[in-house]
Amino acid sequence: MLWSLIKFFVFGAIVVALTFGAIYLMEADGGIQITVAGFEFTLGAFQSVIAGVILIITVWIFLKLLSFLVAVLRFLNGDETAITRYFSRNRERKGFEALSEGMMALASGEGRMALAKAAKAEKYLNKPELTNLLTAQAAELSGDRKTAAETYKKLIADEKTRFVGVRGIMKQKLADGDADTARQLAEKALAIKPRHEETQDVLLQLQAQAQDWAGARATLTKKLKYGSLPRDVHRRRDAVLALSEARDLLREDASIGTQETAIEANRLSPDLIPAAAMAARSHIAKGKPKLAVRVIKKAWEAQPHPELAAAFAEIVPDETPAARVKRFTTLTRINPHHRETRLVLAEINIAAEDFPEARRALSDLMEKNPDARVFTIMAAIERGEGAPDAVVKGWLARALNAPRGPQWVCDNCQHIHADWAPICSNCASFDTLAWRSPPQAEVTSSTGVQMLPLIVGALEDQSAHHPADDTAQETPEVQENLQDEVEDAQIVSDDLEPETSGEKQEIEATEDKK
Repeated sequence: MLWSLIKFFVFGAIVVALTFGAIYLMEADGGIQITVAGFEFTLGAFQSVIAGVILIITVWIFLKLLSFLVAVLRFLNGDETAITRYFSRNRERKGFEALSEGMMALASGEGRMALAKAAKAEKYLNKPELTNLLTAQAAELSGDRKTAAETYKKLIADEKTRFVGVRGIMKQKLADGDADTARQLAEKALAIKPRHEETQDVLLQLQAQAQDWAGARATLTKKLKYGSLPRDVHRRRDAVLALSEARDLLREDASIGTQETAIEANRLSPDLIPAAAMAARSHIAKGKPKLAVRVIKKAWEAQPHPELAAAFAEIVPDETPAARVKRFTTLTRINPHHRETRLVLAEINIAAEDFPEARRALSDLMEKNPDARVFTIMAAIERGEGAPDAVVKGWLARALNAPRGPQWVCDNCQHIHADWAPICSNCASFDTLAWRSPPQAEVTSSTGVQMLPLIVGALEDQSAHHPADDTAQETPEVQENLQDEVEDAQIVSDDLEPETSGEKQEIEATEDKK
């Protein structure tokens, strides 16, 4: 309505201006005098303007007729499309102008304007590969998904634009949450254009989400083949996929397949902690402890980790605590100053009741960014040395508010996971979990109170037997006792804080008097 009103006023202003201009020219003196072959013509100002306009129109018509005459001569000389091209040239010009304006509107985010220009371009041009593409994208931008879907189907019918059509419908299915159909369309799109990197990434993510590990590994191989993935990254991600496949086989009780796939995953990426731990357990199941030791030592050299220590302990599950301390020397002398190495040393020495050595293993970890696991181990050391319950509960109280320590954290969204997984459960990113300390711990770490042994056994009943003799049977009781201690420590910690504003004021008044 407003635009129509504006056009009306503009048109009225032009008419008024032309009227005043004509009146002025008619009343003006002077003009143009033309002499041709002895004849003299005198034109006033207004007549001169009209004559100039007529001359321009005449020249334009002459040029058009000349162009048409040239087309006719070409047709007579054998060019069968010369006259057709002459009449279609103007249509093409209008069509390409509309197409250009539609693309500009699309880039500017004006979906409906782009849709209108696409319809105009389609009217003048016989190039559906261009106009249909513009129509589909403009319909998507303006929210007309039905028109977009119909146009993508038209693109699929043309071999030149089939990939664009399949990709467009694939994106619609992704937006609708239909991952299965989107995965099938991504496979078809990649078959048409195997080098298309975006389609490779989408298909790989969809296959990983669907746990199609074999298909994902094939897609990963294509990314390497066509140069869209560095070889070292390919080896790492191929190991992640092989490990995921091994874990699925483990759920299906396919022990032989699990062992071979886990070993392959470790071979592809020796520094991948879960793969190394699973490969070590596979060697243990095959009765090859030396190979298990070799795998764990290589992974420990890259990054010490509690899961590797647990797998190393499983090599000889029934050994005495003293024997375990001695056997772990082959592992702990690798990266001896690493935080995880010193924590493992403290834990196994607590199991062997060598509490001074456990304290020495912790060394300066109490001053350098201590976490809940460090405080919990200190509580165990104090209890083992016969310290009063108040001291033990004090350490546990400090553990409650301490950072949780390293955990499996997604590098993409910072989401914390209790266990390693190939795909982040929060943002669905592939191979983004790293073992590190999160910015803010939100969940209890698997290496906190519940992981105290490798401190194998109940400290409550040390006189009855060695804790390492029946770790599996007593661990739940130990966890329950420690949890009770943590709850008591929370009460102690709460008691240390003033509960009311009146108590705080009394404390402040006492300090002022002093």
